Amino acid sequence: MDYMTLREASEKWGVSSRQINYYCVEGRIPGAVKMAGVWLLPKAADKPADKRRKQNKGGEKL
Repeated sequence: MDYMTLREASEKWGVSSRQINYYCVEGRIPGAVKMAGVWLLPKAADKPADKRRKQNKGGEKL
C-alpha cells in the first residue's frame, strides 16, 4: 500500500498538517498508521468531513 505523510496530505486536501494530525488521533482516517512517531496515511484516503459543518433540512451542506 502506498502512503503519504501529513505534509503531503495537507497539500492535497488544502488544510493544515496539524488538522490532519487531529483527524489521525481521532481515528477519522481509515488505514492511517503511526510508525516511529510519524503518521502515514493511505494515498487513496479521502478527506474526512468537517464536523463543524451541519446539514440543512434539504440534505445540502451549508
